[in-house]
Amino acid sequence: MNTLILPSTLVLTLLLAVGLFFFIRASVKDRTQKVKLVCEQAEASLMEQLQQYFQQRSYRVAAVDPQQNQVTFAGVVRPSLFLSIFLTLLTAVGILCLALVWGMLFPTLSTLFLSLVVLSPVAGLFYWKKAGRSEQVMLKLEANNNQLPTSSQITVIAHRDELIELQRALQLKPCE
Repeated sequence: MNTLILPSTLVLTLLLAVGLFFFIRASVKDRTQKVKLVCEQAEASLMEQLQQYFQQRSYRVAAVDPQQNQVTFAGVVRPSLFLSIFLTLLTAVGILCLALVWGMLFPTLSTLFLSLVVLSPVAGLFYWKKAGRSEQVMLKLEANNNQLPTSSQITVIAHRDELIELQRALQLKPCE
């Protein structure tokens, strides 16, 4: 076999392993965003709708600041069983690939390298421990800057996925 094939394959496999490591780390990254939304409803009815929406999603009111017209909701986000299993399988495949390349370079240690696959559930456990955390959603009703008297503007600070679901469920539009 050509002497350059194995080292170049090892380098590419190591690069893929580094990418897998950062992918696993990114699975638990905080993705909190702040967005301003407008709605074609009055403030009172919008606030009632928002409270019902967050109660349905298992959030509870954590704090109310009437001076700033701000409400903070808190809830626990459960980790995804599918993602935990997916990350474990991805890690197992990545370690297997790396073990095969190392086994070709060092044939006497190939059994040891292949036994490293049993470490793959660590990735799933890492995700499971870090992804299950409490989340907060901050809502702040702001003064109406539009010409429409029945429209409301709200600033929301929440996880990116929660913002997408909120906009879809209540037909809220981002401010321009």
